[in-house]
Amino acid sequence: MRPDSSSWQAVFFDFDGVIADSTQVKVRAFAALFAFCGAAVQEAVVRYHLDNGGIPRHEKLRHCFIALAGQSLTEEELEQASRTFSDLVLEEVVAAPLIAGTRTTLKRLKQASIPAFVVSGTPGDEIRLIVVRKGLASFFTEVHGSPQAKPAIIADILDRHSFSPGRCLFVGDALADYRAAKARGLHFLGIVPPGKHSIFPAHTPTSSRVALDW
Repeated sequence: MRPDSSSWQAVFFDFDGVIADSTQVKVRAFAALFAFCGAAVQEAVVRYHLDNGGIPRHEKLRHCFIALAGQSLTEEELEQASRTFSDLVLEEVVAAPLIAGTRTTLKRLKQASIPAFVVSGTPGDEIRLIVVRKGLASFFTEVHGSPQAKPAIIADILDRHSFSPGRCLFVGDALADYRAAKARGLHFLGIVPPGKHSIFPAHTPTSSRVALDW
């Protein structure tokens, strides 16, 4: 049984598609980054990106270059590709509207002194800059991104803050979010855009809004 919304010890949030309505920003960036490969590769890259939301960006880019575009690349070239991707998305993510219910929920958590954390697949420095530039930094106790994987980030936060997993909630929009939450014993709320089918296992709580009660 999940706790009452006022009894959460902490709430963890993914970012794209959960805090910011920025999913299509990333889709356009993946398509642009692989435009030199042609339409078929672009389509495969975008599909892989959408099917594997929540995993670290470097891991996703490496797979797309090697497995889908047939391009071997050095770590330096991978870093450059990641920087190019950041250049493509940064301003658009900063400008993207918030998902419905986000600001109200973050305000409620702050008023109730329930700590909130960002756990994103976006590189750490980039996601921290985005949170600051969107004026949301005051709502979050900590903001984390890749290259560290989400289960490891969650485990570290739980340990350092002595949270009980069964009294914590993860809000995400990807199966990687669901798996990370379940691997660490957290409750999970899946964000599903209006009119879209849930990608989560049956009986998973879902909502089109960010909320503490569902």
